[in-house]
Amino acid sequence: MAKIIEQTLLRPEATPEQVTKLCEEAREYGFGVAMVNACHVELVRDCLHGTDTRVGVVAGFPLGATLGNVKTFEAIESIRLGAKEVDMVINVGALKSGDREFVYSDIRGMADAAHDEGAKLKVIIETILLTDEEKVLACKLSEEAGADFVKTSTGFLGGVATVADVALMRKTVKIGVKASGGIRTAADARAMVEAGADRLGTSSGVKIIRELRGER
Repeated sequence: MAKIIEQTLLRPEATPEQVTKLCEEAREYGFGVAMVNACHVELVRDCLHGTDTRVGVVAGFPLGATLGNVKTFEAIESIRLGAKEVDMVINVGALKSGDREFVYSDIRGMADAAHDEGAKLKVIIETILLTDEEKVLACKLSEEAGADFVKTSTGFLGGVATVADVALMRKTVKIGVKASGGIRTAADARAMVEAGADRLGTSSGVKIIRELRGER
């Protein structure tokens, strides 16, 4: 389970000391990814040097309304500094208005930039704001544009990952599915995996693994 957990610290008030603690947890528990804001990428890269934990970063976070070329620049710079995985937020307004070409191009630019640098791209579709039909469309456009994963939510809008959403996403695409938002217990983690999640984004990774080990 630890290998599919992306231990996450994206709070705007996160300090370098808290980010360093995140890295220490990632080392101790063997988490697959340490996910942080772009300003902390170099710190995490240095802290995790020599480990198998990858550095993850967000782009266009948390609203997704940033200009596409700005998202791409943010991704490229973050990868240059050490990030191996990038989670981007789609332009939700464009999706809901039916502008498929805009959404596709936004994702495709990011996917090309990430892949050119040997990194993976995950697309956050923000399920709480979408109908089931829009979720399916967002997933299909992400896959067509070259994304490696689709992801449920940022968690910043009160949305949480649901079994139903994960199952729908898994049914829609052949690429990876990342559940994120509200995953706080071992039971939550198991439910998401059983629904089809390949990755779990959470700030409760330590608690989850300790529960699975039967530790308090």
